[in-house]
Amino acid sequence: MARLLRMPEVAANAVEAVLSEWPLPENTPFTAQDAIATVETEKAVVDVPAEADGVILKVLVPAGAVVEVGAPIALLADPGELVEDLDALLVSLGVAPGPALPTAHERGARIFSSPLARRLARDSGLSIADLRGTGPGGRIVRRDVQQATDARETSHAGPAMGRQPGDTSVAAPAAAAAYHDIPHTRMRRAIAARLTQSTRDAPHFFVRGTARVDKLLRLRARLNGSGPVRVSINDLVVTAAARAHVLVPAMNVIWMPDAVRSFTGVDISVAVATDRGLVAPVLRGVDQMTLSTIAAANTDLVGRARSGRLRQDELEGGTLTVTNLGVSGVEEFAAIINPPQSAILAVGAVRESPVVAKGRLRVGTVMSVTLSVDHRPIDGAVAAQWMAAFVSLLEEPVRILI
Repeated sequence: MARLLRMPEVAANAVEAVLSEWPLPENTPFTAQDAIATVETEKAVVDVPAEADGVILKVLVPAGAVVEVGAPIALLADPGELVEDLDALLVSLGVAPGPALPTAHERGARIFSSPLARRLARDSGLSIADLRGTGPGGRIVRRDVQQATDARETSHAGPAMGRQPGDTSVAAPAAAAAYHDIPHTRMRRAIAARLTQSTRDAPHFFVRGTARVDKLLRLRARLNGSGPVRVSINDLVVTAAARAHVLVPAMNVIWMPDAVRSFTGVDISVAVATDRGLVAPVLRGVDQMTLSTIAAANTDLVGRARSGRLRQDELEGGTLTVTNLGVSGVEEFAAIINPPQSAILAVGAVRESPVVAKGRLRVGTVMSVTLSVDHRPIDGAVAAQWMAAFVSLLEEPVRILI
C-alpha cells in the first residue's frame, strides 16, 4: 500500500535536518533495511533504512533541502503496486501535488527560493529579500546566493589607495586589511553551542600528570611486531583510561538535574578531527574489551567519522572523552568537556625529557596529560585518585592487558 516516507528524528530533540542525498532513483525497487535516504545532522550522515520491501514512486524534496522532522520527503509503494494517478494519491495523503516551491513573505512580496538557497543565504548572513532570482519563474537558487556572496567579498576588498608622484599632501590612513567571511556550517554551529554550554554550565577544574612511557612504547612495539591488529598509543591511552574508571568508579558518572548518574560499564569517546569538524564517537563497553578489540573498533570509528558515515547513536553517551594533539607535536593542553560527559582527557606528545630515577638524572620518554573535570559530580580528591591510577597504568602497562 502506498505510504509517505517522513523525515525521521535522527538526533534527539532535532527539529530539522538536511536531506543529503537519495541513494536510489525513483521507481527502483528496494528491500527491507536498504538505505533509501541519507540525512545529515550537525555531526553525522545517517542512512535511513527501509522498514519493508518497496519502491520509491516519487521524491518530494530535492537533495540538499532542509526539512522539518515529520515532513513528507517521498512517496513509497509496495513491490509491484500500480498507481495510475500520483497527484490524486498525494492529495489523498494530504500532500499537495507537484514540486513545492518554499516561499518567504518579506517586504510584502512573495519570494520563491530553493531550500538549499535559503540555507546558504542564512549561513552567509544574507537576506533572501535582497537577492535576485535567476531560476525558473524568478526563483532564487544556489548560484544567486554564491554571486551575492562573491560580490560582498569583492566590496570588502576595495582598491588600495596610493600616493601619486609629487603628491606632498598628508597620506590617507591605510585601508583596512581585506578579508572574507567563511559561513558557519551546521557542525560548526553545533560545536560552538555545545562548548559554550559546557563552559557556562559545568565548573571546570584541571588535574595534570606526567607519565614515563618507556615501557609503554616497548610494549606497543612488541604487540605490533607479533599481532594482526596495529595498536596506536591512543589505543593504549583509551584502554588505560577505561581501566582507571574501573579502579575509580566515582569518575564514571555524569551530572543530571536531580541526581548524579553512575554507570556500571565504561563508555569512552575518542575525539576525531575531520574535514567537516571535530566529532567524538563513543566506544561502548571498553572495560570489557581486549586491547586488540579496542584498536580495531577505534580504527573503524575513526575511518567512518572521516568519511561522514557515523550513526547518530555512536555520537551519544559516554562519561569521558580522550583527545590527543600529541600527534601534532603539542606537548600539553587543556580541553573543554563535551556535555553531558563529566571529563575530558587531553593527551600531549611523547617526548624525551630529563627524569630522576633512583636519585640519578637520566633521559626518559614522557607524556603529559591534562584531565578537565566537571566539579558538580566529581570532587578534586576523586580526580586526583583517578589521575594517579591512570599514570600508574601507563608506567606499568602490563597491567593494561590484565
